[in-house]
Amino acid sequence: MVMQPAADYHRRVPNRLARELSPYLRQHAHNPVDWHPWGDEAFALARETQRPIFLSVGYATCHWCHVMEHESFEDARVADILNRDFVPVKVDREERPDIDRVYMTFVQATTGGGGWPMSVWLTPDLQPFYGGTYFPPSGQWGRPGFSDVLKEIARAWREDRASVMRSASEIVERLRAIADVQSSDGDVPGAEALDRTRQQFERMFDRRWGGFGEQPKFPRPSELLFLLREAVRTGQPEPRDMVVKTLRAMALGGMRDHIGGGFHRYSVDGQWRVPHFEKMLYDQAQLVLAYVEAAQLTGDAYLLQVAEDTCQYVARDMHAPEGGFFSAEDADSVPSSAGGESAEGQKADPTTCGARAHKVEGAFYVFSTDEVRRVLGDAAPTFERRYGLRPEGNALADPHGEFTGLNILYTAASITDIAQATGQTPAEVGARLLEARQRLFGARASRLRPECDDKILTAWNGLMIGAAARAGRVMASLDTDDAGFDVRTAAARHVQMATDAAACLEAHVWRPDTGQLLRRYRHGEAGIDAFAEDYACLIFGLLELLQATGDARWLRWAIDLQRRQDARFLDEARGGYFSTTGDDPSVLVRTREQYDGAEPSATSVAAINLLTLAALTGDAGWTVRASAALGSMRDRLERDGRAVPLMAVALQLWLHPPTQVVVVGPPERDDTRALWAGVHRAYRPWNVALPVTPGDAQHALSAVMPWLGAMTMIKGRATAYVCRHFACEAPVTEADALAEALD
Repeated sequence: MVMQPAADYHRRVPNRLARELSPYLRQHAHNPVDWHPWGDEAFALARETQRPIFLSVGYATCHWCHVMEHESFEDARVADILNRDFVPVKVDREERPDIDRVYMTFVQATTGGGGWPMSVWLTPDLQPFYGGTYFPPSGQWGRPGFSDVLKEIARAWREDRASVMRSASEIVERLRAIADVQSSDGDVPGAEALDRTRQQFERMFDRRWGGFGEQPKFPRPSELLFLLREAVRTGQPEPRDMVVKTLRAMALGGMRDHIGGGFHRYSVDGQWRVPHFEKMLYDQAQLVLAYVEAAQLTGDAYLLQVAEDTCQYVARDMHAPEGGFFSAEDADSVPSSAGGESAEGQKADPTTCGARAHKVEGAFYVFSTDEVRRVLGDAAPTFERRYGLRPEGNALADPHGEFTGLNILYTAASITDIAQATGQTPAEVGARLLEARQRLFGARASRLRPECDDKILTAWNGLMIGAAARAGRVMASLDTDDAGFDVRTAAARHVQMATDAAACLEAHVWRPDTGQLLRRYRHGEAGIDAFAEDYACLIFGLLELLQATGDARWLRWAIDLQRRQDARFLDEARGGYFSTTGDDPSVLVRTREQYDGAEPSATSVAAINLLTLAALTGDAGWTVRASAALGSMRDRLERDGRAVPLMAVALQLWLHPPTQVVVVGPPERDDTRALWAGVHRAYRPWNVALPVTPGDAQHALSAVMPWLGAMTMIKGRATAYVCRHFACEAPVTEADALAEALD
């Protein structure tokens, strides 16, 4: 198949997507395909011309979306077929998860698999009748060629339309039936459900390499959070050991960016060596939580270093000037030489967030041994030994030949082993490796960066706000010399980053006069009504920020948002939350997320939020809602808890009602810090902790939580109160007495 020449491609008049804010849609603005965004204009055209809709769903940092664009959507002959026989519509799944879920359910039900790009053909009434994911330009890998599929569907639409329409109508009814039976309506399950869920993870655990199941391996931090709590609940070492082995394997392997920090999306092999190179904000957020909690439980300073390294990456490369967080960085980038020249001979601009040119997956992150030796000189052998570099390249899997002669960094040898082999001391090896990483970071900065999806999504920002706030309050409580960084300075920086991001969302996506929350903010414009996950994840972040700062502003907003979420999304009949309001007629099925995947479900996050709000305010209504949410997942928790690990975390919290811990005292004083450190030094996952500054800050909190009003400092000393079900033990002013009360 002949591709559209690049010169013609760049000169094309932009299509309708040029007016959209989504980076993904704008990537396709110069395709010869006459794309429409999802909306009434496209629907009306389909009805008027009686052409089916070709719906293409993807996202800006999706590797195979780029491949299909280059192979098919940039080709003039493919575009001619699409423009003549169909109404082509593009959707950014990250902006419109409601649309994506409906049609992904269809694709999974009819093909047995799913993924992106998702390709679905719809009637003019938006009912799906054929679908799949990536289609190659011509038949290969057992997949039909895209042009052949288009021609056959166009033929079927012309010659057998009545049958197609009848089939589509039946499919929609089945989709509605699937959505209707996904939730249960019962009592909250007991601890036996937790035992069965833990045993499911034990059976799936890869005892050699860590993680669960075989390749590919995806990080799903919610399952690690569940297992960490199981270690505390049961007193057994096995859940803890599974988490630690998995977290260390990910951090030491190729999934982690050893030069710039942060984690790639997943590992294509079972050893965590070869990643899919995109970096997603929601992964960074949830992994920070997992590493921080694991460090609390184990005292392992390395795990805390990884959390800090990840936070630094987010602060440097994903932090918007307004304070919020960008969504992702692409897997693909333009290959560069050591001198910073692009493959086309153009000098790389380190301020550029990508460029339209031939891109290769992982190009920004990989190194040849020649380049490493030029940059590092005498330090190169130590670096090569540490990170497993080879002249021929070190990729375990390279089906497309992209990594020949290139190296994906992973930890191949310990510092102790390198020291013994080279005659250096461990300290000398560590210092040399640190300097080497810094020099390679500088060299890499001259390359063209992967494209950045710079939209700010409310849900993902909520997760990162919560992670940064939690990292801050835990690090503020540590006094360790082996962390490898200044934990107190880092703690303040993380809490400030979380505060700035919350203020950004409050200013740009929240409409307090109408109670409306929006999902996306980009380039000064906010839009798209928020979904249940946006509310739930933002509330989670605000409750974590409250516990890091004691600022009543965040609690008041969290309560407003929870009431709004209940009003718009609550399933009154069965408990839990719908993903959408059901108000948009173009979304054919009102779905509920029943799976905690890479992103946790709104109902799972909300159940934890509701129990936390109940523990903070004493409002029993929140407990009732949490009970209903857990009951709606009863069948899933009892039979297949591994599918909903964050809901299992909510069940753990239900069975172990939070202990309320309050530290009253000026935050800058040493006695206040000592008590606050005592609250967090041990891993107590079911505590709700509040720092309370006497005076105006305490009065503001007491307006929402009256039970705080009578808590005062004793004899001018910082004082801690430990309460269960709002019945408090005698206040204490010494860290030892606090530890005894907590235990």
